[in-house]
Order: sequence, then C-alpha cells, then structure tokens
Amino acid sequence: MAEEKIKNEQEQASETELKENAAQKQQDKTAEKDTDTKKAKAKKENKKSKQEENTEKIEALGNELLELKDKHIRLQAEFDNYRKRTMKEKMELIKSGGEGVIVNILPVIDDFERALMAFSNMKDDDPLKQGINLIYSKFKEFLKQNGISEIEAIEKDFDTDLHEAVTKIPAPKEELKGKVVDVIQKGYLMNDKVIRFSKVVIGE
Repeated sequence: MAEEKIKNEQEQASETELKENAAQKQQDKTAEKDTDTKKAKAKKENKKSKQEENTEKIEALGNELLELKDKHIRLQAEFDNYRKRTMKEKMELIKSGGEGVIVNILPVIDDFERALMAFSNMKDDDPLKQGINLIYSKFKEFLKQNGISEIEAIEKDFDTDLHEAVTKIPAPKEELKGKVVDVIQKGYLMNDKVIRFSKVVIGE
C-alpha cells in the first residue's frame, strides 16, 4: 500500500510538473507572440513614420521645384523683354544715328534752293545753273536714301506736330483760313520723325 501510495504521489508530481511545464511553455509562447506582435507593430509604425517622412520630403522637393520653375519663367520673361527692348533701341539708334549730320546738311539744301531761285531767269543750258541743279539733285537723292522726306505744308491745315507758325496774315481765300499760306523754311521728316519743323505763315 505504501509503495502504491508513493507511486501515485510520484505520478501526481510528474503530472503536476508536466502541467506546470506546459503552462510555462504556453506562457513563453504567449510572451514570445506578444513580443513579436510588439515588434511587428513597432516595425509597422517605424515604416509608417518613414513613409510620412518621405512624403514630407517629396512635398518639400515638389514645392522647391515649383518655386525654381516660377523663378526660371520670370527670368526668361525678363530676359525676353530685355532682348526686345535692346533690339528696339538698336533699331531706333540705327534709324536716327545720322540725324545730327542730316540736320546740319539741311541749311545747305536751303542755300541751293535759294540759288536756284536766283538763277531762275538764267537759260537752262547755262553751265553754272546746270552745275547747281546737278549738285542739288544729288543732295535730294542722298536725303531720300537716308529716309528724309519734305513736310508738305502749302494749303494744308496747320498742324502743331509738323508746323511752326511764324506769323499770321489775312487769308487770300476764304478756304485758306486756318491753313498754311506760305512756307518760310521747309520742314523735314526722318523715318516719320520730325527733325525740323516747317516755319509757316497761317491765313486768318
């Protein structure tokens, strides 16, 4: 009986130990599972954090790219405006570059016209008259080639943009009132720009 009792006690102890071992193993597995779950959760959170960080970096780079693109477009527009302005100034400089020289030549043209008026009574085959006519024609052609044209004034409406009134006289005709009746000094345009106003007499 004693042996059987001891045997039963041993069996119970072994069974208890097995149960305890099984419970411990279960606890260990549960703890390990919890640890894995925590690790997986931490890894997931870390991954999410990195994704958010990458998203923020991408957004920042996108904004920087847009800013640089905007600056580039503005610089391109400014350069285009500068190029157009420079070209315009260059064209105007080319057009009006010889203006000073031309303006100084105009009095010479006036003198030639006075000389031709003085020689109007001379014969056309007179060498002096022919020489003056030849030089005058060359001067006129030179002016034409440089874009110089005479301002029309006689019997035209008085225009302050083209004419400079020297005096007023009674109009010889009713329709000439407020119009140019005489030209004291011819005016000239250079490429549609007035380089010398016509000095005129106005009818009233």
